[in-house]
Amino acid sequence: MKINKKQFEQHLFHDIENEDEADKYLDNCLSLIGYITMYFNGLEQSLDSVICQIFTDRSDSTGLIVLHKMTFSSKVDLFKRFSDDIHSCFGKQVDGYTELMKNLKESGRLRNMVVHADWENTNEEGYTYVNLRISKSGMEQEYAQFSEESLMKIIKLIIKTRADLYEYWEKRNDKLYDRE
Repeated sequence: MKINKKQFEQHLFHDIENEDEADKYLDNCLSLIGYITMYFNGLEQSLDSVICQIFTDRSDSTGLIVLHKMTFSSKVDLFKRFSDDIHSCFGKQVDGYTELMKNLKESGRLRNMVVHADWENTNEEGYTYVNLRISKSGMEQEYAQFSEESLMKIIKLIIKTRADLYEYWEKRNDKLYDRE
């Protein structure tokens, strides 16, 4: 996905020259945005389930009490701390762990970018307003070009990450319970 930046000038304004073309573009992408939301929610529920099992496999209640009102990134951090602790007992990481952690964080970042984008301010080239960056050099409006292809890549990443989470969990438990 391409990023485009524009210097902020007095009012938050977005150049949309051809609204009909922008609407056509959005019509093609809206269902993909919904799929990203749906698959990400499934990934988050899977992460919740794995974390609950870390506490006990008898009931999810203890884990759910801990996870209640936590953000996805906080859950990823908690999962990482538990995983790092168990890896220190093994003396090494479980295969695939580093990529899993990277993909969990990236899935959350991309999902937030898509879900919180200002889709009403998408131009005919698919550039959608996503953020206002403030730095020493001033304010910049940031736009991401969400093509159908880039949205499909996000969906595939989320689905892969969910599968990798379960694969990691199996490998971790095999090590933990000496089932290798």
